Amino acid sequence: MLHHKTFVLGPDREWVVFVHGAGGSSSIWFRQLREFRQHFNLLLVDLRGHGESQDLLPPRAGDSYTFRDVSAEILEVMDHLGIPSAHFVGISLGTILIRTLGEIAPERVRSMILGGAITRLNLRSRTLVFLGNTVKRFVPFMWLYRLFAWIIMPKKRHEKSRLLFVNEAKKIAQKEFMRWFQLTYEVNPLLRFFEEKEIPVRTLYLMGEEDYMFLPPVRHLVSKHRHSTLRVLEDSGHVCNVDRADLFNRFSIDFIYGRLAPAG
Repeated sequence: MLHHKTFVLGPDREWVVFVHGAGGSSSIWFRQLREFRQHFNLLLVDLRGHGESQDLLPPRAGDSYTFRDVSAEILEVMDHLGIPSAHFVGISLGTILIRTLGEIAPERVRSMILGGAITRLNLRSRTLVFLGNTVKRFVPFMWLYRLFAWIIMPKKRHEKSRLLFVNEAKKIAQKEFMRWFQLTYEVNPLLRFFEEKEIPVRTLYLMGEEDYMFLPPVRHLVSKHRHSTLRVLEDSGHVCNVDRADLFNRFSIDFIYGRLAPAG
């Protein structure tokens, strides 16, 4: 089972589940904990091969992962803890896992808060994925990870977020990185499916105004999906929960309580 940590206020409080991205761990939510734990019961998980979940055995079916495999492991933790449903907060690739959960177990998802959401790969990101898959067996994966982090988060003010993810990624073994990189083959068809099929779950997208690779596709998606809301966080890049934790926390908590004012 995935390593996890809980903060419990009481049985009458809503649950919020935090899902980090590839190369990170539950430690990336350090700027959310103090505020969120005043309102909700919290569950933080370390995804397979990340953080304290590094020693899990490979999937029984083989060495590769699918988004469904990884999402099902989050549900396994919820079942173990007796959590019937929750609000989900994710960042980067974690947003794809949450959307996958909404597909395979919609009754477990009360709302989705998707930060730095990946909803479509543009030409630049597809080129990065292609190059990564081409050279991943010949180039140390940390070189690739540092390059990707710099391209996605290039500005000086993104440095803290960039270093946070790079330092977390250093803890991942090369073989584990390869398994996760295999998920890139699934991304495009899965994202096309998610765009075409909206699920009736309240969804808040929180995007940094400087997240130039992923913000435009999210704007397009939100214009088509009636259950979705977008907030753009100024002075922020891809990892907006770190860059602008103040706005990320306020918008998220207000959204869960149903009191987020319309954008305008």
